[in-house]
Amino acid sequence: MEANTRSTGRLPAAFLTPGSSSFIDFLSDHSPELLPGNRRLPEGIVEAPHGTTIVAATFPGGVVLAGDRRATMGNMIAQRDIEKVFPADEYSAVGIAGTAGLAVEMVKLFQLELEHFEKVEGATLSLEGKANRLSTMIRGNLGMAMQGLAVVPLFAGWDEGREKGRIFSYDVTGGRSEEHGYAATGSGSIFARGSMKKLYRDDLTEQQATTLVVQALYDAADDDSATGGPDMARGIFPIVTVITDEGFRRLTDAESSELARSVTERRLEQPDGPRAALL
Repeated sequence: MEANTRSTGRLPAAFLTPGSSSFIDFLSDHSPELLPGNRRLPEGIVEAPHGTTIVAATFPGGVVLAGDRRATMGNMIAQRDIEKVFPADEYSAVGIAGTAGLAVEMVKLFQLELEHFEKVEGATLSLEGKANRLSTMIRGNLGMAMQGLAVVPLFAGWDEGREKGRIFSYDVTGGRSEEHGYAATGSGSIFARGSMKKLYRDDLTEQQATTLVVQALYDAADDDSATGGPDMARGIFPIVTVITDEGFRRLTDAESSELARSVTERRLEQPDGPRAALL
């Protein structure tokens, strides 16, 4: 194949007429070694940076997806300002937890998968279809996950058919679950989920929803050493994104820093955060 390509200067016909709307299936047929789950690992224990806590919450006009900025490697901080939340397409986003390098690579492949489908079919996948495609990709990484290199993302987006924001969580086998109201994944998820459980309401405004996820990330960082809280000294703040019927939007650095600073200032008065009513 390579010799033929070099001699003619043209791509093989199979590359120009894909038989499937799935780029991953196409890659599996022609260059399976390029898929993240098919990479060969070195012998012995593999130490790699891991991303930690991702949170999401719905509100009547859409959904918020956010993540802290810390990556860890064992008991060490590997990176303080890692990017963990990415747009999948115009109306959806992915937050990554797990092995950082594989997770970022999977997100890029997922973005390409959705773009490929749209170009081949002339239409976008439904939000449900996007969630299913991501499930298949995670399942393809099961071999790596069994060796300690798991990727467990959180997927959120605006469902144009149902006209609401939706959240999907996954396990390492690719099992998919729809979450209602709020969700969290990563090492600090148990603390973030507990925080949101007491503060979430189904009538939140967008501003309240973004405040909620920052409060949840703060609580996660308070109890989980692998989750990073707002870093005032270095100017590192959570990534907060909003997806509505107008599409994906990431809060600017000024917006996220203002939000994080306001939450932190309130914590000086109430270190444990807002109080929920007993009844």
